[in-house]
Amino acid sequence: MSIILQSTVGGFSAQFLRKLPLVEQAMRDHGLDPSEFVISKDNASTATVPFVGPFFYSYSVFFGDETFTVTEPNDMVFLDYFFKRVLAADGPPELPRRPGLIRRFFGWMAQPV
Repeated sequence: MSIILQSTVGGFSAQFLRKLPLVEQAMRDHGLDPSEFVISKDNASTATVPFVGPFFYSYSVFFGDETFTVTEPNDMVFLDYFFKRVLAADGPPELPRRPGLIRRFFGWMAQPV
């Protein structure tokens, strides 16, 4: 199953729908089940000029009891943001820690002369 999409502003762009399976595959690769996610797209604010549509959309992502909302100008910018969040689910790799000053000093002192 795939991510559930909801929209009150006419749906998602065709380019978004073409790229979504790649994001879903990345989610599976990171141990996430796409069918547990719901993405909702709404107007971020009312249009200030009646003949011009909204300049930004509010995207809400629901996952279990968790939710977050971002405001982006279009579907592809949101998808890029969401994809980066999926890839960041594992967290950054841990860098090896350098021994502290005291430990280095005692190590230096313990060396034979």
